[in-house]
Amino acid sequence: MKQWLAGLAATVLLAGCAGVWQPGIVQSNDPVTRLPQPLPVTVAGSDVELTGFLYRPAGSGPHPAMLQLHGCAGFRNAAGQPNESYRYWAEHWVRLGFVVLILDSFTPRGEKEICTQNIRKIRVNAERVRDAYAALDYLAALDGVDASRVVVQGWSNGGSTTLNAVTETAPGRKPGGPRFRAAVAYYPGCSQLVRTRWQPTVPLLIQSGGADDWTPAGYCEQIAQRARAAGAVVEIDVYPDAHHSFDRVRGAIRFLPNVGPGGKGAHVGVHPEAREKALRRTTEWVLAQVR
Repeated sequence: MKQWLAGLAATVLLAGCAGVWQPGIVQSNDPVTRLPQPLPVTVAGSDVELTGFLYRPAGSGPHPAMLQLHGCAGFRNAAGQPNESYRYWAEHWVRLGFVVLILDSFTPRGEKEICTQNIRKIRVNAERVRDAYAALDYLAALDGVDASRVVVQGWSNGGSTTLNAVTETAPGRKPGGPRFRAAVAYYPGCSQLVRTRWQPTVPLLIQSGGADDWTPAGYCEQIAQRARAAGAVVEIDVYPDAHHSFDRVRGAIRFLPNVGPGGKGAHVGVHPEAREKALRRTTEWVLAQVR
């Protein structure tokens, strides 16, 4: 632990007084922040062999690790690589000394996206949760990873998966097996959990947009308040005027048909102020959890 903290401190000093997590796009020609290419990997899932990309920081570790769970549109670009926004987050954590795994739950099952599906065969409370625990087993067994400091971060559909993965009865959670240290859910869908006795077993941070008409923040505020009353550690920030996908690297706000509640469509797009506040908030919170 002391070795990792010393390495993190050195990285911060190299990046300047603003810290390595200063908001904004880091230029690829910056010699301080240039990173190795991610490694394509396979993960043994419960029903299919999963795929993903593994990012490693410098040094032998042991390092904390971050599992990234994509949204309903997947994470791959036209070339089959992580798109700009997921790559940004992965490289952000690597600069802070994390091993990062972006897990693909869709491509191995023959799906590119499930946003427009009325009946989804890849579910956030079943298949995707089992995928998350398969990935946790994979990360915990890697050389250079501290199995006690693995965090899961999910967006949208992946955020909903995250909420379902951190419960006592989560599918794929093995007795005596590894556990997530903490969890971060960006604009998850919380409407179904309002009807349950949902209770997370690890510290959880939720980041939602106040103008999100796809996964409204109000439901998440309800379950967070109820969980806190029962003793859970749950924090939530709701950013006014921010829509779904407010933390993406770029993209004007636009309306998508055939998605959201009742398939009536929803707005998505970047909110620069919310994006930078959420990046700072999430970074500080996660680092506090893995100290």
